[in-house]
Amino acid sequence: MDEIDRMICGILQDNARASSAEIAAAVGLSVSSANERVRRLAAQGTVSGWHARLDPEAVDAALCAFVFIDMAFEGEAEACAVLAARPEVMELHHVSGSHSYLMKVRLRDARALQGFLQAHVKPLPAVHRTETLISLDAVKESAAVRIGDGIAR
Repeated sequence: MDEIDRMICGILQDNARASSAEIAAAVGLSVSSANERVRRLAAQGTVSGWHARLDPEAVDAALCAFVFIDMAFEGEAEACAVLAARPEVMELHHVSGSHSYLMKVRLRDARALQGFLQAHVKPLPAVHRTETLISLDAVKESAAVRIGDGIAR
């Protein structure tokens, strides 16, 4: 991946609907060359999707919570598959430290969160314990990935 590819990735992350002409003008290429680079980035899996970002309140998912989950090894894979398939689960990370997993969920309110935990998380045989943190306000929330050499400057 060269600098032009990185620039194109940045443009697409900011605006997945940017036209080939807009991308070409921003990176100094012809429209056909920019289009070919976008196709190549998608074919390689560097660009893995085109998404709309929704307002959680507008779609009745205003409550954001983070759930630490402690799991037994036996049944862990099955529990992860069940949780990952749930539409409320936005992220599920296997983490280091005193917990097994960190899960980010979005639901309507605290009652919906309680119902989700009772119906879909705690009954899983591998789940031993959960600890839930409710986000009071998102200072920054982004799916954008840092593009570059990984060195903070």
